Amino acid sequence: MADSPTLSVTLLGAGQEVGRSCCVLQYRGKTIVCDTGVHPAYSGMASLPFVDELDWSTVDAILITHFHLDHAAALTYIMEKTNFRDGKGKVYMTHPTKAVHKFMMQDFVRMGSSSSDALFTPLEMSMSLSSIIAVSAHQLIIPCPGVSFTPYHAGHVLGACMFLIDIAGLKILYTGDYSREEDRHLVKAEVPPVRPDVLIVESTYGVQSLEGRDEKELRFTSLVHSIIRRGGHVLLPSFALGRAQELLLILDEYWKKHPDLHNVPIYYASNLARKCMAVYQTYIHTMNSNIRSRFAKRDNPFVFKHISNLPQPRGWERKIADGPPCVVLASPGFLQTGPSRELLELWAPDSRNGVIITGYSIEGTLARDIMTEPDEIVGLKGNIIPRKLSVDYLSFSAHVDYSQNSEFIELVKAQHVVLVHGEQTAMGRLKAAMTARFKDRDEDVKIHTPRNLETLELSFRGERVAKAIGTLANKAPQENDVISGLLVSKDYSYTLLDPRDLKDFAGLSTCTVTQRQKIVLGVGWDLVRWHLEGMYGSVEEGLDKDGVKTIRVMGAVDVKHTAEHELTLEWDSTASNDMIADSILALITGIDKSPASVKLTSSQHAHTHHPHADSHGGDPSITRIQRIVWFLEAHFGDVELHMPEVGGEQEQGENNEPALIVRMDDSGETDAHISLVTLVVSCPSDSVRKRVEAVLDMAITTVSSLTESFLTGVSMTPEDADPKQEKFSSPGRADADPVEDKITVAEADIAS
Repeated sequence: MADSPTLSVTLLGAGQEVGRSCCVLQYRGKTIVCDTGVHPAYSGMASLPFVDELDWSTVDAILITHFHLDHAAALTYIMEKTNFRDGKGKVYMTHPTKAVHKFMMQDFVRMGSSSSDALFTPLEMSMSLSSIIAVSAHQLIIPCPGVSFTPYHAGHVLGACMFLIDIAGLKILYTGDYSREEDRHLVKAEVPPVRPDVLIVESTYGVQSLEGRDEKELRFTSLVHSIIRRGGHVLLPSFALGRAQELLLILDEYWKKHPDLHNVPIYYASNLARKCMAVYQTYIHTMNSNIRSRFAKRDNPFVFKHISNLPQPRGWERKIADGPPCVVLASPGFLQTGPSRELLELWAPDSRNGVIITGYSIEGTLARDIMTEPDEIVGLKGNIIPRKLSVDYLSFSAHVDYSQNSEFIELVKAQHVVLVHGEQTAMGRLKAAMTARFKDRDEDVKIHTPRNLETLELSFRGERVAKAIGTLANKAPQENDVISGLLVSKDYSYTLLDPRDLKDFAGLSTCTVTQRQKIVLGVGWDLVRWHLEGMYGSVEEGLDKDGVKTIRVMGAVDVKHTAEHELTLEWDSTASNDMIADSILALITGIDKSPASVKLTSSQHAHTHHPHADSHGGDPSITRIQRIVWFLEAHFGDVELHMPEVGGEQEQGENNEPALIVRMDDSGETDAHISLVTLVVSCPSDSVRKRVEAVLDMAITTVSSLTESFLTGVSMTPEDADPKQEKFSSPGRADADPVEDKITVAEADIAS
C-alpha cells in the first residue's frame, strides 16, 4: 500500500530571522506546534509570533524545546488568550525547563507589568503553568492517537531538548537551539538513533566557524584580566540563565588559580539567577560527567567561592561604578533595558572599562550595534553618551557553528532539511554550502529556507506496512505466498487478522450478510440447469436441509426451486459473490427469451446430449487434456502423449511423469515436454519454451469454465467449517450419504 500525503510546515516566527520561534507542523489532520517565543527586539503584541494565522483549537500538542524567551515566552498568551483552550491540545516541556520557565515568566511579567502593552497578567501566567506537562529525555510520549514524540538532549542550556516527532509514521526531528560541543556543565546534543524524514534545524551562525572551547576560554580570561589590570570595570551582558552559569564556572576556576585576583569581586546581578540556582543544583543528574563526578565528591560546582550575588538595592549601579575594579554579569544579554543597560551607560565614557559580548546578538538590539564600536550610544532617556570603553566579542553562545551544524545534518541523513532561526543572509549561505556538499556526494537532499507565514509543503510516498498477528502469524509465509485476512486500521497503524481473531485482538466481531432474491419464471427446472451449465461449466445439484431442489453455482450462489414458478437465489454477500449473483439473475431472467431455449424445447430429447455435455462422458480431466492437446496441435502440429508404464522399470534420467511432448523437428533437440502433473514446460531452447508456455496459458484459459477459474478462497478444514454450511444429497441417489459442501467466505465479513 502506498500513498502520497503532504506535510505542511508553516513558520509563525523564526523564518529567515532570529527570534519568536514558532513552527507549525500539519500532517494527516494532526497539528503540532514547536516552540512559542517572543522577539527580543520588539515589545508587546509586536513581539509575538503571527498567532492569528492559526486556529489554535485544532492544535494537538505544543512542544517547548527550552526556557529562553525567544522560544517560550509567548506560551502563556497562546494558552490563555487564544482559542487553544477550546481544543484538546496539550503542552509539553522537560522537567528542568518547566522549573526554570516558571521563574523566567515571573520575571517577564514583572518587567512587562510596568508598561501598557503587557501581554498577560500574573494570574494568567500561573494558570498556564499548571497545565504544562513535564517529560523526561528519551521518554516516549503519545499526546493523541497517531502522534508520538521523544525528547533528546540538545545541549544549549539546562533542560534543552530536541524532539523526534512521529505523525502517522512520518518522522520529523525539530532541534530548537542545540550545541554539539560539551562545555563545563552540559552534555552535547545527541543524534537520535532513528533516521527522520524531515530535519528542522537552526541556522543561527550560517557558515561562520567559531574557535575551540580551550582557545575561547583562554582569550576570555585574558581579556577580563587585562581590563582589571588597567583599573577598569568588566561588564558581561548575559541572560540570567544558560550561558551565564558557564561563564561563572570559568571565572570561579580562573580566580581560584590566580590569588592576585582574590580581592577583585565578581558580582552576579540577577535575582532570577539566584532563584534558579536551586534548579541547577536539583538537576545535576542531567548534566555532564564532570559536574556529576564533582557533585558525587560533595563538591557542588554551583556553590561559587569567588562570586557573590548582588542584593540590588536602589542605586547599586552607581555605587559599583564609583567603586574599585570588579566584574559584573548582568542581564539582559541584548542590552535593551535592565541592569546591563544601566551599567553600560554609566561605564561607557571611561576608557579603562570594557564590555565583553559573550553570546549571539539579534539584529536591532544594542548588543549587535555596539559591536561596530560607535563613538556614541543613545541612552534610555534619549541622551547621547560618548563611548570610550573597549568592546570585545567572543561567542560562548551554545549554538552550533558551521562545522558542527553541517556534521549533524549529514549524520541525521534526512530527506528534507528545513533551516530556521537564522538571518536571511546567514541562512542563504548555509543553504548554498550544504547544497554543494550534498551535490559533491551525489546525495539527493532538499534544503528549504521558508520565510514567516510561507507554507512549505513536502510530499512523501510512504509504504504502509500491515503486521500479521494471531493465527496468520503462526506460520511464516514463503516467497510468493498469498495471505488474506481482515485489514484493521487504527491510529494510522495497520494489522492483518484472521476473521476468527478479530474479537481477541481488536475487540470487534464479524457477521455474514446472507442475501436472497426471489424470481418468478415460467420455464422448467431442467432448462434453468442447462443454461447455468452452459455459462458456468459444471454446477452442483442436490437438496438443501429443507429438501428443496438446489443448484450451487461456482460454489458461491445457491439457486433454489422454492415453488412451481418461483426460484430463489441465496448467497453470502461479498464483492465477488454479489457479481456472480447479478450475472445469474441476468441469465435466468433472459432464459424465456433466449433463441437457444426455443430451439432446445421445440423437440423432445434428453438434456444430457445438449451441446454443453461432455462428448466423452467419462473422466472430465481426460476431456480437459484432450482439449488442451487440440489447442496445441493447432499451433505446433502433432503432440504426443507420454504415459509411464505402470510397474515397469524406469531408465536413469527418464521422466516418469505423464507428459505431452511437442515436437518441433525430427532431431528432437528442441522438443518441449509439458508435465501433466505440474503443467511445467521444460525445453533445451528458451525461446521454444517461452512460446509453448504462452500457448499453454491460452489453452488453459480457453478450456476452463468460469467455475474452474473462480476461487472463493482457501478451503476450510472440517473443524473450521462454517456452522451455516448445508448438506446436499443427490436426488438421483436416495441411498447416498449426505455430502458436506465446504464454503469459504474470503472477504465478506463485516467488522461491527
